[in-house]
Amino acid sequence: MKLPDGFEAYYKAWEEKIGAFLKWVPEKTGPTDVVVSATTDAAPPATEAAFLVKDLPFAVKDNIAVKDWTLSCGSKILEKLVAPYTATAVERITAFGAWVVGKTNMDEFGMGSSTDASALQRTNNPWDISRVAGGSSGGSAAAVAAGIVPFALGSDTGGSVRQPAAFCGIVGLKPTWGAVSRYGLVAYASSLEQIGVLSDTVARNRAVFALMRGADVRDQCSRDAPGSSPPLYGNDGNKAKPGTIGVLKPESLAEAILRGGNQTGISHGGLSEAVYRGFERAKQNLVTLGYKLVDVDLPCLKYAVPAYYTIATAEASANLARFDGIRYGQRPPVPENPDELVEKSRDLGFGGEVKLRILLGTFVLRSGFQDRYYLRAQRIRAGIKRSFENLLGTDSAESAPGHVDAILLPVFPTQAFGRGDTGLSPFAQKAADIYTCSANLAGLPALAFPASLEDGLPVGVQLLGRSFSEGMLFDIAERYEKVHPFPHPAGWKPFYSASTESQQ
Repeated sequence: MKLPDGFEAYYKAWEEKIGAFLKWVPEKTGPTDVVVSATTDAAPPATEAAFLVKDLPFAVKDNIAVKDWTLSCGSKILEKLVAPYTATAVERITAFGAWVVGKTNMDEFGMGSSTDASALQRTNNPWDISRVAGGSSGGSAAAVAAGIVPFALGSDTGGSVRQPAAFCGIVGLKPTWGAVSRYGLVAYASSLEQIGVLSDTVARNRAVFALMRGADVRDQCSRDAPGSSPPLYGNDGNKAKPGTIGVLKPESLAEAILRGGNQTGISHGGLSEAVYRGFERAKQNLVTLGYKLVDVDLPCLKYAVPAYYTIATAEASANLARFDGIRYGQRPPVPENPDELVEKSRDLGFGGEVKLRILLGTFVLRSGFQDRYYLRAQRIRAGIKRSFENLLGTDSAESAPGHVDAILLPVFPTQAFGRGDTGLSPFAQKAADIYTCSANLAGLPALAFPASLEDGLPVGVQLLGRSFSEGMLFDIAERYEKVHPFPHPAGWKPFYSASTESQQ
């Protein structure tokens, strides 16, 4: 099995500009390593799902294990580590004929919003190589947007799939927490992160998710979708009557992003002019498609960022404690004693952003500080989850009167930003996670897709739903895509479009 004729030159031309891949192998080299016992007896995927994935190459973010491939997490400390096993999500996809063609660049250990925090290389946006691709799954997003692969896997801890998807003009899914096995995903913040999908179309995203979801005996936190959840296939979503979508009131948008000062220097309720236009255009297009939009209020949203970073850094400080230079990873030459081995291994191996988050996490977990910071953040998290359940319902019951089917939100306050003076400060990047991290705190599914093209760059929006309502989110986005096809950057070629898939 090999890539289409003329593709290698196409890949090299794009890769020279965007730097999406850390490793690239252009041909399928051997049989897939599938462990069938890792799955449960969940319902088999639809034929349509297999068709949209079969015999196609895909990329994997370099914090997800693929046997005999690198597992660097974008860090010098793991730069030479080779994975001894394959993640369940990857196994399930390759079992249907897809094959891994490369590992993609990322912010170190998933900590960042630009992929510039990678210790190994820089990734650029295919729409404008002077701008970032987003993060932390920027390599996967750039590879899909450039047409190098039709889909890629990433991980989403606070928006790391949806934000780069919005920056690069593609589709990005953050599934319900527990819907996809995390076996094989290097841990950063375990209670928040989830393996997600970046793809060229909504249908492809649905197909990949259909193949990889479900309970896994190797991840006790994973589970199958309950019977009351909307089905992924068979619900004839494009013919079903459009439902109700909640939209944050303008004052809620402003209060959320401007709390503590506008760090991005923009108006329109905290959104840039271009993102505001794109968001309004998405609302108008959904109304035209027959959806009813209602204003909703989420006062708790303004607390999402501080709660998220308190919990995420606390879990990171615990999860990254295993990187000590003793069992695996880089280590300094001739350390004098065990303490020096650990200290120098981390000093040489970890970048600035990783060190900052470990120190913050260690601080909020200190004796005497847990009640003040960590436990308070967990109470805020519970309140955020209740607020969403009041609007959306829960996964244990059908949507009730008064509940909306989904909530429409921006993904990021700006389009893909530049570097240096034209970019955003590290603090502003963190503050801008306001729209994405709430889905991770609540464990809800969220789907980002391109709403429009503004000033030559894509603007993405996202839909949040109740737990295990991915099927409903896909229905809405797919209906939107059919009327408003997603744009592509200059130089993109349809190697994997519907018209060519049957030839692969």
